[in-house]
Amino acid sequence: MMAVPSQQGLAIDIDVYEQTVAALRDRERELSHLVDMVPSHVWRLRPDGEPTFFNKRMVDFIGLDVADIDKPGMTRLAAMIEAAVYPDDAAAFADALGCCLQTGEPFAMRYRLRRADGAYRWMSSRAEAMRDQDGCIVQWYGLCHDIDDQVQVEEALRQSKQQLEETMDAVPIRIWSATSTGGPVYLNKRYRDHLRSVVPHLMDVEEPRIDTLLQELVHPEDAPEVMRALQNTAETGGAGVMRFRWREKDGVYRWAECRVEPRRDQSGAIVQWYGVSLDIDDEMRAQETLRNREQELSVLVDMVPSHLWRVTPEGETAFFNKHMADFLGVETTDKIRVEVAMATMFHPDDTAEVNDVFGRCLATGEIFSMKYRMRRVDGVYRWMSGRAEPLRDDSGHIVQWFGLCHDIDDQVRAEEALRRASDKLARATQAASLAELSASIAHEVNQPLAAIVANSHACHRWLSAEPPNIERAKITAERITRDANAAADVVSRIRALFRRAPHARSSEDVNRLIGEVCRLLADDIAVRGIRIKTDLEPDLPPVALDRVQVQQVFVNLIRNGIEAMDAVTDGARALQIRSLREGADAIRVEVRDAGTGFKDPERVFEPFFTTKQDGMGMGLPICRSIIESHGGRLWTANSEPRGAIVAFTLPLTVGEAP
Repeated sequence: MMAVPSQQGLAIDIDVYEQTVAALRDRERELSHLVDMVPSHVWRLRPDGEPTFFNKRMVDFIGLDVADIDKPGMTRLAAMIEAAVYPDDAAAFADALGCCLQTGEPFAMRYRLRRADGAYRWMSSRAEAMRDQDGCIVQWYGLCHDIDDQVQVEEALRQSKQQLEETMDAVPIRIWSATSTGGPVYLNKRYRDHLRSVVPHLMDVEEPRIDTLLQELVHPEDAPEVMRALQNTAETGGAGVMRFRWREKDGVYRWAECRVEPRRDQSGAIVQWYGVSLDIDDEMRAQETLRNREQELSVLVDMVPSHLWRVTPEGETAFFNKHMADFLGVETTDKIRVEVAMATMFHPDDTAEVNDVFGRCLATGEIFSMKYRMRRVDGVYRWMSGRAEPLRDDSGHIVQWFGLCHDIDDQVRAEEALRRASDKLARATQAASLAELSASIAHEVNQPLAAIVANSHACHRWLSAEPPNIERAKITAERITRDANAAADVVSRIRALFRRAPHARSSEDVNRLIGEVCRLLADDIAVRGIRIKTDLEPDLPPVALDRVQVQQVFVNLIRNGIEAMDAVTDGARALQIRSLREGADAIRVEVRDAGTGFKDPERVFEPFFTTKQDGMGMGLPICRSIIESHGGRLWTANSEPRGAIVAFTLPLTVGEAP
């Protein structure tokens, strides 16, 4: 215990006082430590605004203590504002704080404060006055809280919101949101401008409902359906899509598409509705134009007097026009596999070849073109001329096959009738020519024969006379000899028609002659369904020949080959023509058919020998005579497993026939 002597000589116990002072010092250190540890800037001002205290955190932040801001000619507060407050915020800070110092009202403000490293950070500052018992201000206590990160986030959010609003205002669609009950929350600028120009009276309403706006804008014919769709969307809580016409500022209605979707909270309850309205008038008009165009093309396709069809790259039918669907007795969109089509649509005799050719085209992408018979719904087969080409994408892959079948049955029958008439005419012409030749021979031979008969009778009379007149008989016998020689000359001239004799010849390309004859006989070949296969050696040297005679040889040999395959029904009917060099001084030509071959090959060159019902048996003998007159050789042979070969050679250098 500690005692202090008084003036009266008494001792006063101050132990309690010392304990109280020590406790106060400890409390002061604790409070000072607490103030320094607060994660904010704490400061104190006198009633006139002069700073008297900064906590350690504030001193560390601005790099200045109260004593460090003394500046001659300036108050501490003014020096503090000049040194630490951002220049753009300094005037507002001084005015606001000065007003509070005069009125005693609490101070609250956001401003930027300079950090010791020169960087400015946003602060939220607040200060209140401490008063005595009389209400007089004795101190101002303030606090600054660093809100720079918060301000930066708020600025980023503000900019993001502004950018979003600008984007939503700039996009060429109308955007809106509404409460769960239909009251509007947001309309973008394009929507607001539209409403102001069309229904300005509704914009004066504080909260116009979305359904009210739509009733005013939507075309009367579309309004009931739109309202039913909105009601259904509200009742089900699902997304909705509506298409309707709505009014523009000029009174014209344009097509729009409105899409609506809800936003829900965590419990699943609808909080807001969001919607967009897009102008689709141009699209709708384009679709209408496209539909009209499609209908027009569909009518055109169905009216074309031919069968049009489309198949996939795999061969499955995807479309028939009405003309073909009616012909086959199917629907225009029936899907028919290629193997089913081959088994049901085509004539049994044509199925194999059509399947082979079309299958090859599907595999290679080649253009399909051929003639075949197709079965009509009533079971009648009619001839068709079919053609198909592939449609390819940008990479060259086939995406569809488009084809056309043209009914040529009447044409084929007319051509067949014309061919038969032509054959009859040819036979009649041959008969007439033969009759004319026979009449000519009879006329020429009849005169010397008649003279021989007359002179024979005269000779007989002269020899029968009494006595016989030998001199007259001699003269008559000489006349008989003369007339017999005249008859022999007539026969010789006739034989000269078939005898090898020199003719005017020209240098000709044998391959070219073959091509000309094939083109000449193309119609007959096509009607009979024969395929010509040529294997012509290129660059063959020209041959000196009678062009007309050798052409007739080719015509005769090719016709014989075609007619030999008339009775063939199984297998491909093809006529092969081949040309090649025969040694160093000749050219050989072969004509090979797929018929039944020669039944009696030893007699084929005998005149008037024929196996044809209407044949004369003179074709091959004449051909052989022509070839031999050119110094060549013609022969025949049967080939295996079927068919016949007729071949001949032509020398490159030909002398005159003897």
